[in-house]
Amino acid sequence: MDGLILVTGGAGFIGSHLVDALLTAGYDVRVLDDFSTGKQENLRGAEALAAAHGGHFQLIAGDVRGEFKMRDAVDGCAAVCHLAAVASVTQSLADPVGTGSVTHGGTVNAVRMAVDADVPRFVLASTCAVYGDAAQLPVGESSAPLPLSPYAEAKLAAEETCAAAADAGQMAAVCLRFFNVFGPRQDPGSEYSGVISRFMAAAAAGEPVTVYGDGLQTRDFVYVGDVVEAIVRALQRPLSGVSVLNVGSGTPTSVLDVLGRLEELAGAPIERRFAAARAGDIRDSRADPGRARWVLGWEAGETFAGGLEKTLAWFKEQAGEPAAPGRRPRA
Repeated sequence: MDGLILVTGGAGFIGSHLVDALLTAGYDVRVLDDFSTGKQENLRGAEALAAAHGGHFQLIAGDVRGEFKMRDAVDGCAAVCHLAAVASVTQSLADPVGTGSVTHGGTVNAVRMAVDADVPRFVLASTCAVYGDAAQLPVGESSAPLPLSPYAEAKLAAEETCAAAADAGQMAAVCLRFFNVFGPRQDPGSEYSGVISRFMAAAAAGEPVTVYGDGLQTRDFVYVGDVVEAIVRALQRPLSGVSVLNVGSGTPTSVLDVLGRLEELAGAPIERRFAAARAGDIRDSRADPGRARWVLGWEAGETFAGGLEKTLAWFKEQAGEPAAPGRRPRA
């Protein structure tokens, strides 16, 4: 696919990595972000990448719910990668109306404006949370959704909005159900960031880490670089109608296993504190990525250990602290 690509939420964790990849591939990229969670510093290299690879980069500050902002953002685009959302289970429980307004309502607005502008392809960042506590693992796309939070409900509704437009022949839509994404630039202050970035930040500061529940709950961790590759392939493949695809590694890892691997990398123990399990959290999660392999020719290429090492190196670089996690810096 040639042409201009719009990335909503492009200043965020996944979005900024996607912007870098698209610019490196020679695409023209436009970002729409309201910076409620995204950071301008995540895009600080975008202009240089665009210049180096013969593309163009444009940043629009605005809310995905704004009709005029979105109309301007989709103008002339060949595709929309819609990553903007309130991506927090906890926040959605505290503010279900606000979460629905941004996550579902923002998608409705983005799809409507894209259809009006004759944008041929729409890629939605969805979530494995739509499955809830699946009866069977690994979970495939044909499993019945069982959302346990307003966040998951809003994402499922967003998928349905994309499917309706695709079924009407107005665009090709790809809904990518991300499992537990991790990697550099993930904000440890964000509840959605999950255990890895929060554990690394706490351990690097010499603080105990909080484990919610018994720590035996499992997650399907997938490295951000692999997720970006799935999005790029969803842009490039000759698809029609709607495609709903899992983006996960297919390998379960427990929360305590994450801590054990961090301790191995650190060469030092990390103090644990246990707290009650959080409302809306899923007990176990594991993707069946077979459909993405068939439709996109995609599978996760980075091992969990390799991704963890890359992420830890980034955290150290950001902190300017050569000390390994779990070791308190000297006064």
